[in-house]
Amino acid sequence: MLPVEVLARAQAEMLSFGNSGMSVMELSHRSDLFGNILQRAKDHLRMLLSADERYEILFLPGGATMQFSMVPMSFLLRDQTADFVVTGSWSVKAKREARKYGAVREIFSSEQSGFRTVPEQNQLDFSSDAAYLHYTSNETIDGVEFPYDLDGNGVPVVCDASSNILSKQIDITKYSLLYAGAQKNLGPSGVTVVIIRRDFMAKASDAAIPLLNYKEIAAADSMVNTPNTWGIYLISLVCQWLLERGGTESIERANAAKAVIVYKAIDDSEGFYMGHVEPSARSNMNVTFRLQSEDLEVKFCTEAEAHEMAGLRGHRSVGGIRASMYNAFPLQGAERLADFMRDFARRNR
Repeated sequence: MLPVEVLARAQAEMLSFGNSGMSVMELSHRSDLFGNILQRAKDHLRMLLSADERYEILFLPGGATMQFSMVPMSFLLRDQTADFVVTGSWSVKAKREARKYGAVREIFSSEQSGFRTVPEQNQLDFSSDAAYLHYTSNETIDGVEFPYDLDGNGVPVVCDASSNILSKQIDITKYSLLYAGAQKNLGPSGVTVVIIRRDFMAKASDAAIPLLNYKEIAAADSMVNTPNTWGIYLISLVCQWLLERGGTESIERANAAKAVIVYKAIDDSEGFYMGHVEPSARSNMNVTFRLQSEDLEVKFCTEAEAHEMAGLRGHRSVGGIRASMYNAFPLQGAERLADFMRDFARRNR
């Protein structure tokens, strides 16, 4: 969900951006007008993440999925090992891709218990010589989220933050590389943001082709090829929207309030709704739960859609119900969903 204010501004500037007579989608990526958009997007991300000049901010194609390959291609040599924390479907896929490039050591996995939890920091036993440590800060499919920034204790930390970037305050200094597909909290699909420490980037292999080479992408200011100009423009507007509302500190409070409302509807249902995740690992972005039968889940989603609440069907790989409440989702939406859940439970016990 994108903020209505952002969509309205994009609509107003659709036919002519900056009195140019051209849409952003028509601007040359080499023009001063787009150069200003690109710089504004980077500046806003720096402010929201408190990322100083030790970090490079890049805009790439290929989604977070491309980073599953691009990271090990760049930083995992054949005689090296990468540590992986596996807490859901996306970290499984990231680990699988990394194995094509080098050795992988799984230092934690909650797969056998059905991806219902995340580890405590002191549960993790790092390889002191690991090329990097990879984890996914929020698993959209399973609905688990790390309540802390993982500390690699000297090992470079790489994080897939696709679904909770800018949803709360983080300590960017804990990360050597953080990547995120834009389509959850940053903007439209088709753009991936990479925030990478320059000293870590210096260690990247030079063997990759330019489009997959962090150093060359950085040197070209994310324009090794023509970038997704419209997507970067919308990211700049979303970041401005966040800054105008108090930044990540403010949006973290708002997201927590929304999550509390829906989780309370689950917890107060006397077992009618069954939360998938242990309370200590519950995601503020993706609330996952089941009902007593698949037929009842279908009925729940069908009735919800009739009440203009869409997108509640769980991921095709796991089923169930998933309520995604990203930054732009309003508090009133959470209240409306909780009211519907209570009414549905009353009518279907």
